Amino acid sequence: MSKPAIIGIEKILKSLPHRYPFLLVDKVIELEIGKKIVAIKNVTFNEPHFLGHFPDHPIMPGVLIIEAMAQAGALMVTSAPGFKAEEKLVYFMSIDGAKFRKPVIPGDVLELHVEVVQSRGPVWKLSAVGIVDGQKVAEAQLSAMIVDKKNEGEKK
Repeated sequence: MSKPAIIGIEKILKSLPHRYPFLLVDKVIELEIGKKIVAIKNVTFNEPHFLGHFPDHPIMPGVLIIEAMAQAGALMVTSAPGFKAEEKLVYFMSIDGAKFRKPVIPGDVLELHVEVVQSRGPVWKLSAVGIVDGQKVAEAQLSAMIVDKKNEGEKK
C-alpha cells in the first residue's frame, strides 16, 4: 500500500519550474524541512525516453534518475517556510560518486531519499539514494545553489 502524499502534484508544480516530460517527481511522502525528503517517481512505459532507451528492453536512463533525485532535493529546499519558489531557481552544481546498482524499469515506484549534508548560504550539499522495492538502485552526492530568478534574467 502506498503512502499518502504530504505534497501533491499541485504544490510540486508551484515549487519546481520543470514540466512534462522533464518533471520527475509525482509526490512527496515524507519531509523534514531543511533535513530530508522522500519523494516518489512512478515510472511508466509511456515516458518518451523509453522509445530509444532501449526499445526492446526499456530502462530509465541514469541521468534521469539523478535528475529525479535533484528535483526531490529542490522540493525540500523550496518547502521551507517563507521560501518564494516563484522568485527563485535551484541550480544543479555537481554530482559526485554516482553509482547505479540495478536498472529502473517501467512499473517501478522509484523512491527518492535525499538528505542534507551541508547548507551554507545559497549552496546545498545533499546525499541522495534511489530505492525500488526496498533495494538501492542508485546513489549520488549532489550540490545545488539557490539563485534569484530576477538576477538570472538580467544576465541575458
